Amino acid sequence: MKKLFVLSLSLLSLTTIAQQPYVSKVWVADNKNGTYKNPVLYADYSDPDACRVGDDYYLVASSFDGVPGLPILHSKDLVNWTIIGHALKRQPPFEHFSKTQHGNGVWAPSIRYHNGEFYIYYPDPDFGIYVLKSKNINGPWTEPIMVEAGKGLIDPCPLWDDDGKVYLVHAYAGSRAGIKSVLVVKQLDATGTKVLDGGVLVFDGHDTDPTLEGPKFYKRNGYYYIFAPAGGVPTGWQLVMRSKNVYGPYERKVVMDQGSSAINGPHQGAWVTTQTGEDWFLHFQDLEAYGRVVLLQPMKWVNNWPVIGIDKDGDGKGEPVATYKKPNVGKTYPVQTPQESDEFNDLKMGLQWQWQANPKPFWAFPGNGYLRLFSGMVPDSTKNMWFVPNVLMQKFPAPEFTATVKLDFKPRLAGEKTGLIVMGSDYAFIGLTKKEDGIYLSFVICNKAEGGKPEQEKMIGKISGATTYLRVQVSNGAKCNFSYSEDGQHFTSAGEVFSAVPGRWIGAKVGLFCTRTTITNDAGWADIDWFRVE
Repeated sequence: MKKLFVLSLSLLSLTTIAQQPYVSKVWVADNKNGTYKNPVLYADYSDPDACRVGDDYYLVASSFDGVPGLPILHSKDLVNWTIIGHALKRQPPFEHFSKTQHGNGVWAPSIRYHNGEFYIYYPDPDFGIYVLKSKNINGPWTEPIMVEAGKGLIDPCPLWDDDGKVYLVHAYAGSRAGIKSVLVVKQLDATGTKVLDGGVLVFDGHDTDPTLEGPKFYKRNGYYYIFAPAGGVPTGWQLVMRSKNVYGPYERKVVMDQGSSAINGPHQGAWVTTQTGEDWFLHFQDLEAYGRVVLLQPMKWVNNWPVIGIDKDGDGKGEPVATYKKPNVGKTYPVQTPQESDEFNDLKMGLQWQWQANPKPFWAFPGNGYLRLFSGMVPDSTKNMWFVPNVLMQKFPAPEFTATVKLDFKPRLAGEKTGLIVMGSDYAFIGLTKKEDGIYLSFVICNKAEGGKPEQEKMIGKISGATTYLRVQVSNGAKCNFSYSEDGQHFTSAGEVFSAVPGRWIGAKVGLFCTRTTITNDAGWADIDWFRVE
C-alpha cells in the first residue's frame, strides 16, 4: 500500500510539473508588477493578426516556407503567450513545397471567429488566397480552400457585415502582380470560401502611402475601417482609413509612427478589445536578424479615429511605448512564454520546431526521451544547406541567449553529417561528419548561401565518443560564438564569431540537421537528447 501511495504521489508530482506553463530564461515580457515591456513576443511572428473569443486571445502570423505553418498562439492577457498549434500541417501545392521555397508560401494571414467557427485566411503570392476553417482552435482544420487563384494576391482579411454580406479586402505584391500600394474590396459568398466579383479599388497609396499592404477590416459605429501599414517594413507607419460605405471613398489618417521612440517601422497588426472594454493593438517591428518581433500598444478612440500608442502632442497620432500597464482583462494570469527548450520527453516534438520544407514522414521520430533524426539524402545538385529541406529549426527567442544540444551521432556511412546550425541568407554550423576512419568535428560558415555560394569549412579534429555537446552563444547584434564539449562541462570555442543575418523575409533561426550524400536503403541517425535555451 505504501508503494502505491508513493507511486500516486510521484504521478501527481509529474502531472503538476507537466501542467506548469513554460517560462523563458531569456525573455519575459511580464514585469510581474502590473506592467509589461515590449516586445511581448521577442521572436519572428511576422505580420501578426489576432482575435478575442470570450476570455481567450488567439494570434496567427506569417510562416512563409516553414512547416508546419500558420502558428497559433494563445493568451489570456495579451502579454503572456504560448504556442498551441499550427493550422497548416503541410503546405500546398505539396510537391512544390517539398523543396525549399525561401520567402514564398504563407504571407500575412488573418484570423476571425464568426458564427461559432474560426477562419484563417492566408495568401500564397504565387498561387492565390486560401481559407482554413475549424470549430475548435485546436483543430482539426480543413484543408486549405482556394478562395481566389492568382499571382500577387496578398494579405486578405474578411468582414461579415450587418446585412449578412461577406467582404474581403486584400493588397497586391508588385513582384508578382506588377502593381502594388493599392487595396481592393471583393464580395465573398455566404460561406466565405469563394470570391464573387473582380473587386473595387478602395484606396491607392501611391501618392501618400507607398508600399501600402497588410490591410485589416473592421466595422465600428457605422464606419468601415481598414487598418494598413505603409512606408515599408523597417521605416513605415500605421495608416487607418474609414468610410460610411464599404466601397468608399475612404478618408485616411496616420495613427502611429516611430516619433521620438526607438521602435522603428511600427505597423501591421491587429486591433482587439478586452472583456472590460479596453482597446489594444498588436503589431510588429523589424529587428533584422531577430526577425519581426511583436509589440503591444494601448489604443483609444477619438472622434471615431483610433489613436495607437501614446499621443504626446495631441495631434491624434501616437508613438509606441516600451513599457506600459498591462491590459485589464478582469483578472491576473500566470507568467508564460512561447516554448524554446525541448527535452524531447513527449510523444511529439515541441510546437516551436519547423522544417525548411514539407517533411517526409521518416525524417524524425520521437523516442524514449530523445528525438531521432535520420540522415536525409542531399541531392548532388544541392549547393549548400540553404537548399536542404530537412533542417529542423526554431526562431531566435531574445537579443541574447545560449542554445545547447546534447546528441549521440550513430552514422552508418561516410559522408553522414549532423550539427547545430544558425540559418539565414548567410549561415554557420558546428557539426560532426563520418569519415572512413572515424567521426570528425568541424566549423562551417557559408556567406551568400542564397546565391549558391560554397561553404568554408574549418576542421577541428576527431572526436572520441558518440555523445557530443554543441553550443551557440548569441550576444547583442546577433553575434554567434559556436563551441563544443565531450563532457558537457568544459566547452571549447570553434573560433571565428559569426554574425547572423535574416533569411528571406524572416529572421535568423537556430536548429538541427542530419544529412547524407550516399544513396542507400538504410540510414544512420542522430539522437537528440535535449535542446536547451538559457
